[in-house]
Amino acid sequence: MSATLPGPDGEPRCKWCLGVPEFLPYHDTEWGFPVKDDRRLFEKLCLEGFQSGLSWRTILAKRENFRAAFHGFDFDRIAAFTEVGIERLLQDKGIVRHRGKIAAVVNNARRARELVQAEGSLAAYVWRFEPDPATLPPPQTASTSAASIALSKDLKKRGWAFVGPTTVYAFMQAMGLINDHAEGCVTRAQVAKARQAFEPPR
Repeated sequence: MSATLPGPDGEPRCKWCLGVPEFLPYHDTEWGFPVKDDRRLFEKLCLEGFQSGLSWRTILAKRENFRAAFHGFDFDRIAAFTEVGIERLLQDKGIVRHRGKIAAVVNNARRARELVQAEGSLAAYVWRFEPDPATLPPPQTASTSAASIALSKDLKKRGWAFVGPTTVYAFMQAMGLINDHAEGCVTRAQVAKARQAFEPPR
């Protein structure tokens, strides 16, 4: 059975992106393209944590609200949040109002600051866990990997929360550490080209 379907332009794409309208632009312009911006990497780790137990459609629909609530995921600003700030966010109907997940973002912002001080940047740290493509399973057939397990374990050791191996694997798919677009998907070749030109931060 094919893992792709024709998109609106007739070109084949990953089946999952054709289920709802908002998935198509996300798939075509974001998912899988390599990222080295610390704020975007931190945002995605946070949003994947919020997605736990929910659908990505729910989170994507609220993404701009999350960005407003968390100051564009500026982890230096979030690190200064107090219990008062957490209580304020629990009243924000535009985001997922889950105390544990909100508190995890605040905690992870503080851990991100520590990590940047130790490693130079969040990007330099994360990209150290980029797996060898030859070791990866066929696209979209796994929910964890040796690399996502290793990154999850190291983040937890550093005190991060809501960063289990499945959450981290979804993060790696989205941020371009792996190209998990289906074989034959028109965007897979674009991502491959972007990854080839990408220089991971060191």
